[in-house]
Amino acid sequence: MKYLIIAISLVALFSCGQNKKISSTNPVNWEARTINLPTEDSLHHGTTYLPVYSEVYQSNENKTYPLTVTVSIRNMNPQDTIYILNARYFNSAGRQIRSYFDKPIYLAPLETIDIVIDEGDKEGGTGANFIFHWAIENNEVEPLFEAVMISTTGQQGLSFITKGIKISK
Repeated sequence: MKYLIIAISLVALFSCGQNKKISSTNPVNWEARTINLPTEDSLHHGTTYLPVYSEVYQSNENKTYPLTVTVSIRNMNPQDTIYILNARYFNSAGRQIRSYFDKPIYLAPLETIDIVIDEGDKEGGTGANFIFHWAIENNEVEPLFEAVMISTTGQQGLSFITKGIKISK
């Protein structure tokens, strides 16, 4: 009996200490989407800021409620490809947490890709955000950046969206 208790204690101890893999670090095979940009003369560049919330305050400033974040990157152009040059994720203090890709990727006409930040990944905090640098040809339709934050616990559910704001031409 003594050995059984020791074995159960060891299993419990080591299973609690394992790091949970966060799926948000590689939701899409970004490398397969990389592309060489067309000549710079034909491209119009922009930067978009997208606020996201990996957690929100609940009851008071000392208690937070974790959220799953889905960042949606959309090419609204029905005819032309767009290019996303990088996607950088920052926390409430403005410190970069991660960069999802640093080589240009493409989105085909009307294509949408997502970045998912798991509910357990609270690194971003209540004031997290993304900065996207992008390029389009001939001042065509600009990309759309949105985020959906959601969580459900028991019978309680919470969801809301945010939209990206272009901060430079």
